[in-house]
Amino acid sequence: MFTLPALPYSYDALEPVLSDTTMRTHHDKHHKAYVETLNKLLAEKGASPDSLETLIGQAASEGGKLFNNAAQAWNHGFFWYSMTPNPSRPGAEFAGLRDRFIEEGAGHFASGWVWIADKGGQLTVLSTHDADTLAHRPDLTPVIVCDLWEHAYYLDYKNDRKGFLGKWFDEAANWRFAESQMQAARGQGELYRYPPPTTDRQSIGQGPEIHA
Repeated sequence: MFTLPALPYSYDALEPVLSDTTMRTHHDKHHKAYVETLNKLLAEKGASPDSLETLIGQAASEGGKLFNNAAQAWNHGFFWYSMTPNPSRPGAEFAGLRDRFIEEGAGHFASGWVWIADKGGQLTVLSTHDADTLAHRPDLTPVIVCDLWEHAYYLDYKNDRKGFLGKWFDEAANWRFAESQMQAARGQGELYRYPPPTTDRQSIGQGPEIHA
């Protein structure tokens, strides 16, 4: 079974960008529900994938509930690591993408995700709809992501998604993590991977260390 990784910081650590209430609702209800649904679907199929990344790659061609829940579990795991309570200034490559990132996310219709990704050694900005993910894309390596689903920001920002994205980019984005992802995409270091499945139910809530 796959686990719900613990947040790498306290629920209130990202205030005032994201409130304790938003983080508890987002992590403990939404992310948890994706993981629980995913495990139920796998049990029904009698499937035991060795990693979430492998599962997403296999399920991508069919789509449907299995892919959606697997991809949403992965995206949320990556999203928690894309934030930090101790932000630093983005490097020049990232700072130059600020306006494009905010405009892409603000202009994205309905739910989804806005990414900075490495494409052949160059950084690019793009958004994906609903549960779609970059976890299985051979041409794009995810570097950092922000959640565009309303449950990610509505309690704190109402319908001001653009305001949320600006605050997020400037005051919550984890540029150390983004830098490590970018370097790994270029052959220096290891890319983020979702915690592997386990048979130990007591391990739910445990997750890997990340760059704070």
